[in-house]
Amino acid sequence: MKKTLIAVLLLTQIITLKAFCQINDRVNIENGVVEGTRESGSPILIFKGIPYAQPPVGDLRWKEPQPAKNWEGVLKADHFGHNAMQKPIFGDMNFRSSGMSEDCLYLNVWTPAKTGKEKLPVLVYFYGGGLAAGDGSEPRYDGESMAKKGIVALTVNYRLGIFGFFSHPELTKESPNHSSGNYGYLDQHAALVWVQKNIAAFGGDPKRVTIAGESAGSISVSVQMASPLSKDLIAGAIGESGAAIKPTLYPIPLAEAEKNGAALAARLNAGSLAALRALPASQLLDSVFRAGAPATSATIDGYLLPKSIPDIFKAGEQAHVPLLVGWNSAEVPYQFVLRADAPTPENYSKAVKQLYGDRAEEVQKLYPASTNEEVIKSATALSSDRFIVYSTWKWADLQVQTGGKPVYRYEFSRIRPAMTAQMGNATPGLAGGVVKNDGAKPAPPAPAAVGASHASEIEYAMGNLASNKVYAWTPEDYKVSATMENYFANFIKTGNPNGSGLPKWEAITDNNNAKFMNIDVKSQLKPEVNRARYLFLDKEYMK
Repeated sequence: MKKTLIAVLLLTQIITLKAFCQINDRVNIENGVVEGTRESGSPILIFKGIPYAQPPVGDLRWKEPQPAKNWEGVLKADHFGHNAMQKPIFGDMNFRSSGMSEDCLYLNVWTPAKTGKEKLPVLVYFYGGGLAAGDGSEPRYDGESMAKKGIVALTVNYRLGIFGFFSHPELTKESPNHSSGNYGYLDQHAALVWVQKNIAAFGGDPKRVTIAGESAGSISVSVQMASPLSKDLIAGAIGESGAAIKPTLYPIPLAEAEKNGAALAARLNAGSLAALRALPASQLLDSVFRAGAPATSATIDGYLLPKSIPDIFKAGEQAHVPLLVGWNSAEVPYQFVLRADAPTPENYSKAVKQLYGDRAEEVQKLYPASTNEEVIKSATALSSDRFIVYSTWKWADLQVQTGGKPVYRYEFSRIRPAMTAQMGNATPGLAGGVVKNDGAKPAPPAPAAVGASHASEIEYAMGNLASNKVYAWTPEDYKVSATMENYFANFIKTGNPNGSGLPKWEAITDNNNAKFMNIDVKSQLKPEVNRARYLFLDKEYMK
């Protein structure tokens, strides 16, 4: 009898303990109760696939995101939601999503909180992919490592391509805000509103939200900083390679975008919004990948963006928050300028003349190349500047002038190691991608790296090297990652990247004497030496 009683008491304790754990893993938010999950042996609670808006399907295609509906019972947030509609454009993307769908407005939360009352700093990360690809489930953006540093980390899905950035006169007319074309950015804004309403339940502080992103994600950060809708919802910003400033995925006037949208609708024989919304998502996706298809673009719509990004920053109308921003030392290879030509001084001179005409001589003084080796170096720099470095530099330069808060600039210089043996004949592709062996012949050789390529810093910054099985990471890579992630984590917590054991990083106080942190095996503060290049490009793009 005594043994039976003891057994009953033990069983009761086990059941109570399980119930207690389940309650701890549940959070009550605005729309209902969500239950998270934990990786084996990890203290971090993860909530995957929380809807922050209604599915933008049917009549909600090309409308501002609508508030998520309430649910009954417990929503088990144990799997990632759908990734947005997209083509497999980039070879470095690896999704853990539930598949592709227009029903894609989900976010993910990693929290170290134990009580829900901690008021921890918050990181909201927007993925890259040219506003045409990407997903918050990608392992390189995983928030667990940041969460282990005392940060509530989120990734956010948003609409892409024609679903996120399509304008049409009738869409503008039906909009209560007389706007169209910025649905992906409006999704991000809706996620930031969701964070303000709900993040405290996960142990986060809505007054300490830092937004971050790489490439299109960085571009998104510049937009949200500039937008009157979002600028008061953030306390800090991190940009990794990119700003929505010419020539990099910059918003165009709404009227121009409407013309492009009307032309695309005509190609699709869709004479009304109803007809456009009735088209299968796959057909729409295919339509913008056909030769001669009119472009889709974000817009200066008078609502999300009343003016261009430079004009907003020049007027000091952006978020006045600390900014940590930078780029990689060789964003793209020299072929972006030289195309298929060999890297010789003669070919370089020809390419520069084709690009700049009577200003070619000035360009060749700024980007000199008298030998083949110099051609590779200077053509890589010019290619990278034209692609994404200039726009990022301009963003930082303007924020120093009018932002009123510290600006910290970096250059990431660590070249990734060789690929692992299991990758076979694959080689690094352009802009951070991977070119895989098709089974018939080896992948074409990539040019030897002269610096860190586009997107190669993401795993370092987010502490996720181990999740990327493509490269044979070394102890030095993990050292670089620890440095970069700690800089980022400190900035998210305090608005200042500096901390114990890290090289001192000075904020820029004078653009004419700017310094930047070169992040590598030996990270160190360096003086700006290329300002003349950026000022030349400034005259090109700010006409």
